Amino acid sequence: MNITVYLGANPGCDPALGAAARALGAWIGGRGHCLVYGGSKSGLMGVLAESVLQAGGAVTGVEPRFFVDAGFVYDAITTLIVTEDMSQRKAKMIELGDAFIAFPGGTGTLEEIAEVMSKVSLGHLDAPCILYNLNGYYDPLKAQLERMVALGLSTPARQAGICFAENLAQIQAIIEGRP
Repeated sequence: MNITVYLGANPGCDPALGAAARALGAWIGGRGHCLVYGGSKSGLMGVLAESVLQAGGAVTGVEPRFFVDAGFVYDAITTLIVTEDMSQRKAKMIELGDAFIAFPGGTGTLEEIAEVMSKVSLGHLDAPCILYNLNGYYDPLKAQLERMVALGLSTPARQAGICFAENLAQIQAIIEGRP
């Protein structure tokens, strides 16, 4: 299974982020899944990719040319796909993914998972869409989605494919189809 993970190229200042990225990567690689991610060697992206590789998994990076030219590519990954821009990158990462996870990240992570959330809610994508709510990171987004329903701007049915996972065990259960 190709698991697309959106996350930051910065390490963040909470040590729990790096530990959780390593654990997620070890699980992806150890289960024989392939990681699809942004292709960078820096920050949490690099930690995740390295841990997948160390666990024996494959890693596909999708990197826009301007990041390649700036030297952000993680050379040790299994496959690198170079796109002309961010729009092509997002489309390719969605095309390749069988499941999608938003790890805590910045505005790029939020933009990328928002597109997946929209496609899932419209029925244009039938795949798990998981927000890794590590230490409550996505609580405000969860509250906003609930507010959309309360105000009649969305429905529970539209949001049924959008999941919040508090830990790796919950991510595993969602992806492996267990309650």
